[in-house]
Amino acid sequence: MPITVFAKPHCPQCDATKRQFNKLGVEYDVVDLTQDAQALEDFRAAGYRQAPVVVAGEDTWTGFRPDMIKKVAEFINA
Repeated sequence: MPITVFAKPHCPQCDATKRQFNKLGVEYDVVDLTQDAQALEDFRAAGYRQAPVVVAGEDTWTGFRPDMIKKVAEFINA
C-alpha cells in the first residue's frame, strides 16, 4: 500500500505523523508542499487547509491521527 504524507517544514503535526510512522516501521513518501507547487495547488483544490494530509491506499486524513496510523500499520504488518 503506497503511503504519502503531504507536509510542510516546521509543522508539529507533520513531524508527529512522520515520527509515528517511523516508530511503527511503516515506509512512506513525503511531499513537501513548500517545494512542490502542483501538489500545493492540488492540496488546496481538494479543500485541504492544514497539513499533514496522509494518503494511504483508499484512506485519506488530515492532521496527526495516531488511530489511523495504527490502522495502516496493522494492515501492512498483517
